[in-house]
Amino acid sequence: MTESYVRTTCPRDCYDSCGIRVVLKDGEIDRVTGDGDHPANRGSLCGKCTLAYNGVWRDPAARLTTPLRRSGPKGSGAFEEISWDEALGDIARHLGRLIDDERRHDILTAHYTGTCSALANQFPMRFFNHIGAREVEPDSICNLSGHVALGYVLGESATGFDPRTARDSSCLVVWGANPSASGPHADKHWLAEFPGTLIVIDPISTPTAKRADIHLRPFPGTDSALAFGLLHALRATGRLDEAFIAAHTTGFEALAPLIEAWSPARAAEATGVPAADIERAAAAYGAGPAMLWLGQALCRAPTGGNAFRAAAMLPALTGNIGKPGSGLCFLNGKGTTRGVDMGYVGRADLRRHQAAPLSHMDLRAHLETAPPDTALLLWNINIAASNPDQQRLLAALRSEELFTVVADLFMTDSARHADIVLPAASFLEFDDLVGSYFHLSLGAQSKAAEPPGQALPNQEIFRRLATAMGLDEPALYESDADILDHLLAPFDFDFAELKAQGTIYPSPEPVVLWSDLAFPTPSGRIELASAAAEADGHPRTPQPDPLPRPAPDMLRLLTPASEWHMNSSYDNEARIRARTDPATVTLHPDDARALGLATGATARVWNETGELAMAVAVDALTPKGVAWAPKGRWPGHAAEGLNVNALNPGLRSDMGDSTALHGVDVRVAAVTL
Repeated sequence: MTESYVRTTCPRDCYDSCGIRVVLKDGEIDRVTGDGDHPANRGSLCGKCTLAYNGVWRDPAARLTTPLRRSGPKGSGAFEEISWDEALGDIARHLGRLIDDERRHDILTAHYTGTCSALANQFPMRFFNHIGAREVEPDSICNLSGHVALGYVLGESATGFDPRTARDSSCLVVWGANPSASGPHADKHWLAEFPGTLIVIDPISTPTAKRADIHLRPFPGTDSALAFGLLHALRATGRLDEAFIAAHTTGFEALAPLIEAWSPARAAEATGVPAADIERAAAAYGAGPAMLWLGQALCRAPTGGNAFRAAAMLPALTGNIGKPGSGLCFLNGKGTTRGVDMGYVGRADLRRHQAAPLSHMDLRAHLETAPPDTALLLWNINIAASNPDQQRLLAALRSEELFTVVADLFMTDSARHADIVLPAASFLEFDDLVGSYFHLSLGAQSKAAEPPGQALPNQEIFRRLATAMGLDEPALYESDADILDHLLAPFDFDFAELKAQGTIYPSPEPVVLWSDLAFPTPSGRIELASAAAEADGHPRTPQPDPLPRPAPDMLRLLTPASEWHMNSSYDNEARIRARTDPATVTLHPDDARALGLATGATARVWNETGELAMAVAVDALTPKGVAWAPKGRWPGHAAEGLNVNALNPGLRSDMGDSTALHGVDVRVAAVTL
């Protein structure tokens, strides 16, 4: 047999954007492996991708291969095969009636990070912008509060630091991120090779935290108090950069009294972090140059936006931004850090009929009260698994009047509630562009196989739908190749060269972001006190006040990513489910003892929103007062038909109308038979 390989890039919602070698035998995929020449993953893939990409992703029996029309009750999984012409015709007629009746805002579209490749992630928005559909705000299910918060401080949120400048750093703080699960190769290589002091701030003793030089474990919701305790210690030891503050920030005079009031001892009382550890971490960070990695878990709390603003004060007041080995990174956008014209892909300028975005926190209630023939089109997302108030959402999706269309690779729980299901191609089956939201690289997503059956890439699905609706806007039909040429026009390489190399850094040398210290805020400086925030109803400065602790008979529920799931991806891979079944809640030994629970027992976990039966694990990796139950499971795989989002009432953060799921409290008790 003749063996060859294709280089491609993993487009999952992960910091790594790993390089992949797809090994072909006689032109057919034999196996999917890591690319040994890729700088991030260096030849290996994480366990979940290794299993899924060599399992369900390539199994025609597991994939959707033909358009389907519902033939039984919503949620029953009863469908009949139809042609693309029939499917698109049904959709076009329904959307056309709503547009003709001046009800285009009753066309809802929800999407997110099922794939993060540029075209498949954004091109469909050309269609929805053009017809004037109402978008469900993507980031409201994830991290919008962090984006809003950093907008107040820095003017934008998608310019961080170049990880390659870590060689010049003496300290790295990882706050609210768990790279061992959400960036496993950044954890395995980049963090392991960091030359200075590694500080991890996380309530959970994750594998990353266990390797840290200093691990601070604030109780969930107390991060802002910890930030002010760190700032107090920095000021007390003369570590604030007064010249930088005077030249490049505004509002210190409003912030200073709050810093003075929150000593490490006071912060320790609020957070549970010993004062000596706060002082030790402040000394390491203040020695500089220092880097701050703000993870997405930090902003998923009722005071998450405030916590982000408070944490951002550390680099602002110590001058740890705009120089090698320093900076603050939430996300690195392809446009802000590499000059890729991502706005061209989705073309917001095509929108002629404005509609305020709908938060995912409001989607369930909106569907319950919307006109009965509302249309809901889902792509790159599985709301039945990922959205709050799950029981009521599933009930809303079962409405026979709601017209639901789902484009996906698999028959997800959301697809089971659809009227029309459209089979989507996987990343192995079409060309696209991938840009890491951590590393400043660009990677080719290269076609290695034909899609199974009649499956199509997202962008081709919506080109064909535009044709079925008789739309004449040329941008709706632009080819993938032409868009890729446009995106790569600023660079000295084209897509063919990118495919040959797999991944290219547009700048071969490390980049110092914010080196000009020019910030797109109203003042042009870092805004410690923000009039824009105040105008939006927030305090002028970040506040140190911690979120109240749970009631005495309740535990704070944390539902982060695990090493085996990514959002709701991978739960349909049998070898992954064998490693993750049953759904488990982990309790601190003291809490388990008080509740009369031991490892292996079954617990009832409930609050006013919902109830689940979960297996119990007892481990001090979870702090007292906290229940830890990672997300990612498909509801339909559980006996109750629910996952942990059945316990999430849809709490929203202080900023951005965004999720605050890490403020959910639950009761836990032994199941009595």
